[in-house]
Amino acid sequence: MLAVTYNRVGPADEVLSFGEIETPSVRAGEVRVKLASSGVNPSDVKSRAGVRNKTLAFPSIVPHSDGAGVIDQVGKGVDPARVGERVWVWNAAWQRPMGTAAQYVVLPAQQAVTLPEAIDFSAGACLGIPALTAYHAVAISDGVKGRSVLVTGGAGAVGHYAIQFAKLAGATRVISTVSSDAKGAIAIAAGADTFINYKTEDVGQRCLAFTDGLGVDRIIEMDLAANIQSDLAALRSDGEIVVYGSGAPEIAVPFFASILKNTRYYFFIVYNLNAEDRERDLADVSRLLKENKLKHQIAVRMPLSKAAEAHRLVESGQAIGNVVLDIP
Repeated sequence: MLAVTYNRVGPADEVLSFGEIETPSVRAGEVRVKLASSGVNPSDVKSRAGVRNKTLAFPSIVPHSDGAGVIDQVGKGVDPARVGERVWVWNAAWQRPMGTAAQYVVLPAQQAVTLPEAIDFSAGACLGIPALTAYHAVAISDGVKGRSVLVTGGAGAVGHYAIQFAKLAGATRVISTVSSDAKGAIAIAAGADTFINYKTEDVGQRCLAFTDGLGVDRIIEMDLAANIQSDLAALRSDGEIVVYGSGAPEIAVPFFASILKNTRYYFFIVYNLNAEDRERDLADVSRLLKENKLKHQIAVRMPLSKAAEAHRLVESGQAIGNVVLDIP
């Protein structure tokens, strides 16, 4: 099969290879998915670049955790009726050598989730990390019904879904930070009530103005290292900061500002959700997909052979939304 691989970390142009590798076959409890699309996420780019670890866990890696396609083979113990089922997959490359940057991927049957006919494969390749991260950030700790929410980076892959999930979950007001009016328009189209250009406006002051001086109930945070000061200024007493990302591995937390507001911090990584949370999140996202209630912000689609270019685009931060590879 055709696939993208790397056997050392480094710049995309230097370490990513495109060519033929052996086509995998299923074992008991597994399915094989003939992939149509592969999603490229910041975590995929960081793993390839060696940001967190310079040593590979496997001799050769097919990158990317997200993708979508059709099941064409099932292993022992899996319902044969699943052959021909349209699916999206999650955690394909998490602690595994074989991700979705290939024509086929084999993985445990539960990691292939039904994709409704109305949803394009390219959208299906945006669900595993961006959509599930966004959903969990909204649903954690009793959710956001009747509450105000600030979503940082509302035009981005996760933020765009988080705005939608917050509105669907009954948030009273959703505010989004963005870096331009064009990105603000994307956040508004996703359902945000208003946006704040963090480059030209004071986020804390604007959030207080939008909430009658109280501050927001919850902040869904993509980069705590960059935004912790403005988050605390924007948050009400007894508010929550739900963190799924940071631009730095170590963060100095303002203790007095946090304790005076009884601030609650929630940290999570979507790869490592517990079984109960994972089951709930998958069921709820699947329901919303079936009801066709979600908008999908795909910035760029490229052929699989252009994986290095796609990695560079994600690395640059210039893509407004998801970057997806089309698989031949």
